Amino acid sequence: MAKIENYKYSIGDAFRDCFYVVPDYQREYVWTEKEVQQLLDDINEQIDVADSREYFVGTVLVSPSSEKNQYEVIDGQQRLTTFFLLLCALKHLFQGESQVQVLSSLISASYADNTGTTRTSLKLEPRYENAGDLVHKLVELDADPQGVRAGIKAANIPSFGSLENLLTAYATIHRYLKDNYDAPTELRRYWGYLANKVVFIQISTDVSSALKIFETINERGVGLNPMDLLKNLLFTNVRLDQFTQLKDEWKKITKPLEKAKEKPLRFLRYFLMANYVIRNDRRDAVVREDEIYDWFVDKQNAALCDYKTKPFEFVRKIIRDVDHYLAFTESCGNDGKPNLAMESLDLLCGGAFSLHHVLLLAASNLPKPLFDHFVAQLESFLFYYIFTKTPTKELERLFSVWADELRGIAQTADPNAQRDKLNTFVAEHFQRNMATKEQELTDAFRRYSLHSMQQYRTRYLLAKLTQFVDMAYKGLRTPGSLREYTVLEIEHILPNNPDSTLRSTFETVNLGVNYDEYKNKLGNFTLLEKPINIVASNGFFAAKKVEYRKCKYYLTSSIVQITTVGHDSSINRINKMLQAFDDWSAASIDRRQELLMGLSREVWKTVPLPAE
Repeated sequence: MAKIENYKYSIGDAFRDCFYVVPDYQREYVWTEKEVQQLLDDINEQIDVADSREYFVGTVLVSPSSEKNQYEVIDGQQRLTTFFLLLCALKHLFQGESQVQVLSSLISASYADNTGTTRTSLKLEPRYENAGDLVHKLVELDADPQGVRAGIKAANIPSFGSLENLLTAYATIHRYLKDNYDAPTELRRYWGYLANKVVFIQISTDVSSALKIFETINERGVGLNPMDLLKNLLFTNVRLDQFTQLKDEWKKITKPLEKAKEKPLRFLRYFLMANYVIRNDRRDAVVREDEIYDWFVDKQNAALCDYKTKPFEFVRKIIRDVDHYLAFTESCGNDGKPNLAMESLDLLCGGAFSLHHVLLLAASNLPKPLFDHFVAQLESFLFYYIFTKTPTKELERLFSVWADELRGIAQTADPNAQRDKLNTFVAEHFQRNMATKEQELTDAFRRYSLHSMQQYRTRYLLAKLTQFVDMAYKGLRTPGSLREYTVLEIEHILPNNPDSTLRSTFETVNLGVNYDEYKNKLGNFTLLEKPINIVASNGFFAAKKVEYRKCKYYLTSSIVQITTVGHDSSINRINKMLQAFDDWSAASIDRRQELLMGLSREVWKTVPLPAE
């Protein structure tokens, strides 16, 4: 029988003691921004709860190779690779600090091979196509995400598929640390927790045995599913002859979540905050993932849920919210049908933000017109918070408390009173908080560049502005799908890849101005149909103007020509917020950035629901 060993490793211990190789027969790195963000959020949440408590991130299955302390990764490479990229990002952010030396030793190290030759290897090396070259280059560059991308491109290393996933993961991690741990003391605290308190179990055996264990894990599962404790709790409150019925009902919760690859514990956390008044010693109205089971067994909460006397009713309540939750993740409304307001909200939030589901679940019993209106107001509110990079934890308590109020509004029988209460809710919570963010958003807009946010959010931003101007141009009051605009090309008016003549001309005319800084400013972007974008290419503005006039989207065509119709038409009213330009200078880009900022105030604002 093959020898099987297991060790509990902290992240610091694992990357100090082990060299990990991802063999080419394993699947490539498939984690998207959503999975990376969730891992980072989970660690962040644990630090907030208690930075002295260990956080267990699962089991890693490896097989020792012929080289000392080197292991082939059979299962767990997505997590290990993400942690390796996290170490790389921390090393770059700690530049000039004492932590760099320790981090460097966890990223790569020298060792003696079987022949006695000294070799230097990365502590994690993927061996599927081109991944090793990319990771080696990433470590060598020791740069921010933009610098890494530029270096990879210059080295002619491909960046598509799983290789793009690696670069996206590094950018997500780097941005997360900058946004949440900007202060040196906070970054050191984070690093200390990661190195010492984030732990996993490493199971080590020969390759054939490891693969058999991996197969068994995937066929049967290991240990309890995170929701099994709750299920078992419910089983204690039903008769033996009801077990099969309860098991079948429970599958209506777990199977859809598994199919959609949604984390059961995250859903349960949102379910609780959306449906019940949350009380705890912290008085923050928040349930952490590791507190869910304890919350359920609390005597007061058990009575609140009433699962002891009515277990099936309670389970069906969860099932209804699972249906709503998954519908919301698919851009559907509270009627389960495709919904333009939800589509727009999802394009803003992407896979990186999901806390708003607490409010959506709490509001799910509103009549459809009120729900759709609420979603549109929520989008404006979240725009302010996301584009000012406000930490999610600032919203957790607010959303949990607001959910209590939303449930009351949804239960209001009189339609007029219900509408008035919803208007009051939006004014007191969304509008008031947006007002406190006004100056912060203005500052963020003035600094906004291509790398300020994820590209899908920059595309969303431009799409909403373009759609708003089109609606005014066409005299429309109700927006259509935003996806018509999100598929357009992001055009750099000042070219992204200029020839040397254009670059030098621009910097000569605009003394003291950095070309690369201005080409990436928001004011230099517009949306353009792909065929026109290809023709416009990388030329001077004078040549591009001819092509911009052909664009059917007025926010773009108005850059070179304003259309006037009548005296007080909707076109003329929107023209007051636009400007045509004769040339394209640094001042032009700054001016257009201000114009886009003005438009944003009209796009992302709250409005009351009028009386019928």
